[in-house]
Amino acid sequence: MLIKLNKVASVLFSLGLIFFLILLDQWTKSIAVSKLMNSSDYIIIPGVLQLHYLENTGAAFSLLEGKQILFAIITPILVVLLFYILLKMPRFKKYLYLDYIIIFLIAGAIGNYIDRILNNYVVDFIYFSLINFPVFNIADCYVTVSVIFLFILILFYYKDDDLEEIKQHLRIRKNG
Repeated sequence: MLIKLNKVASVLFSLGLIFFLILLDQWTKSIAVSKLMNSSDYIIIPGVLQLHYLENTGAAFSLLEGKQILFAIITPILVVLLFYILLKMPRFKKYLYLDYIIIFLIAGAIGNYIDRILNNYVVDFIYFSLINFPVFNIADCYVTVSVIFLFILILFYYKDDDLEEIKQHLRIRKNG
C-alpha cells in the first residue's frame, strides 16, 4: 500500500534538514580550523583514526585540484538540479530514502561550496591512517555515503516500475 506524504510539509522538513546538515558541517570545520590549524594531529585511535588539518583546493580526495572556477560554476547547477529532483519526486513513503539521499547530497555540495567561495579551499580534517585514506570532512561523508546508498537502492530495493515512476515525475510537464 502506498502512503502519500504531504508535499508542503515534506519540502519544509527537507529544507530544515538541509540547513541543519550544512550548519553541522560548517561547525565541525570551524572547530577543525580553531583546534587543528598549525597544530599537530589529534590521535583518536592510534594507527587508525586521527584529525589532521588540510586545505583542499580540489574535489573529493583532492581530484581536480585548483579548479575553483569549475567548482564555482558546476556546484550551483548541480544543487539546482538536485532541488528540482527533490521537488518532483513522488511523495510516497517508498521514495523517502531517495529524498534523504538528495537532501544529504545537497547539504554536502553546499557545505563544501561555502568553503570554496569564502576560503578558495575546503577544510578537510578526518584521516583514516590505517588505510592511508584521503583526508575528508563531514560534507564529503554526506556525499559519499549518499552515493553508496543510492547504488544499493537502485541495485537491490527499487524495481524497474519504481524507477519508471520516478522518471515520469521528473519529466517537465507543459500544462502543470
